[in-house]
Amino acid sequence: MKKFLLLVSHALALGVGFALGVYFLPLLTAPPSPTSDEISAKAREAIYKGAFHRNLKDSDALHWGEGTVSIGAGSIVLAGELAPGPDYKLYLSPEFVETEADFIRLKANMVRVGDVKTFKNFLIPIPGTVDASRYNTVVIWCEAFGQFITAAKYK
Repeated sequence: MKKFLLLVSHALALGVGFALGVYFLPLLTAPPSPTSDEISAKAREAIYKGAFHRNLKDSDALHWGEGTVSIGAGSIVLAGELAPGPDYKLYLSPEFVETEADFIRLKANMVRVGDVKTFKNFLIPIPGTVDASRYNTVVIWCEAFGQFITAAKYK
């Protein structure tokens, strides 16, 4: 019985340690966030604006975004925050998405713009091959875990 309890306690400690690592490692390895001045300057060039909200269907305490998203001719910026996590990608979607099922259903019609590496503010360049006017929603998706994080409709 003592060996069983030791095995269970060690397995539990390992699981908790892994979960904390998945949560905190992206924070520890993230590059510096863009400054408020950089975000403000790019936001002034915006053609479209939207907002991330915490209350989307598949957002929860560990998967959320909050703030204003601005889409300009050459970049997408967030003045706000995302829940930290690994392997976040920014997609543009032709339809609003607020669940994992919606994302999976529409992924073939979306375009991946780039990696999200900061969690307080971000500035992501739009590749020259991407026309943001052909889409209406910005989506943040965690590729590593197939997890919906947040979305903002911008037109």
